[in-house]
Amino acid sequence: MAVDVRPAGSRDVPVLLSLMQAFYAEADFPLPSESATAAFESLLAEPRLGGVWLARDGQDAVGHIVLTVCFSMEYGGLRGFIDDLYVRPAARGRGAGASLLAAARADAARRDVRALHVEVGPDNHVARRLYARAGYADSGHLLLTLPLAAPVHAA
Repeated sequence: MAVDVRPAGSRDVPVLLSLMQAFYAEADFPLPSESATAAFESLLAEPRLGGVWLARDGQDAVGHIVLTVCFSMEYGGLRGFIDDLYVRPAARGRGAGASLLAAARADAARRDVRALHVEVGPDNHVARRLYARAGYADSGHLLLTLPLAAPVHAA
């Protein structure tokens, strides 16, 4: 597969929305278009908060990745979070996920991010292998969440 990965912009929001809807559908989460569109538009309007990349095979969008950034006391600087990574099923196993992770990592390095994190389900062995090949390891910490607003899929 000759995957081309490039930064996404506001004109890509409809394609990003389609990818995110497919991603959420795999986990049986409905995704309201308005909420997801607003989330992409907000992030793309504030590059200091992170970025989004699209993977294409020719003209076909086959995946995307979202990197968000915040300050970390633990690392004494910025930390990044791979908030979304999705590759369409037909494109999996052919390097798109690794290429997207590499694009986000390169941007994180440019930003002087000191650590990257990703959330993955304990039973998602395929994703865990992908992340392990990219250098991600279990930190032994649990991700605990106190929602202060509804998640996009529940809006």
